[in-house]
Amino acid sequence: MIDAENVVLGRLATEVATLLRGKHKPIYAPHVDTGDFVIIVNADKVALTGNKREQKLAYRHSGYPGGLRKRSYGELLETRPERLVEKVVKGMLPKNKLGRAQAKKLKVYAGPDHPHAAQKPQPHEITKIAQVSQ
Repeated sequence: MIDAENVVLGRLATEVATLLRGKHKPIYAPHVDTGDFVIIVNADKVALTGNKREQKLAYRHSGYPGGLRKRSYGELLETRPERLVEKVVKGMLPKNKLGRAQAKKLKVYAGPDHPHAAQKPQPHEITKIAQVSQ
């Protein structure tokens, strides 16, 4: 379980992608899913540095002509912070069946509450200098 409060989004995503892929384990193999389940709480309090809140855009396409939609990261963070964190982490996973299976092990929640207390998740501290001072 990772608390995303005041953690820079990119640094959070690299750490989570490493845990999902299992690269922190000695039995890691790139073709085997050895990763852990990861729960992220407080996704709505994740930090974006610089002008990324207004300038960085997330694109979606409906599949129809003229169906390209774009929203700023700030807009996504206000409306669906879980989707923003999921999108950034999925971008750091392999683009194949294995990556899709690993992405299913990611659970993101906007607030501090999550329904996985029965599994007794262990808190994971991000050891890099990732906190934004406020």
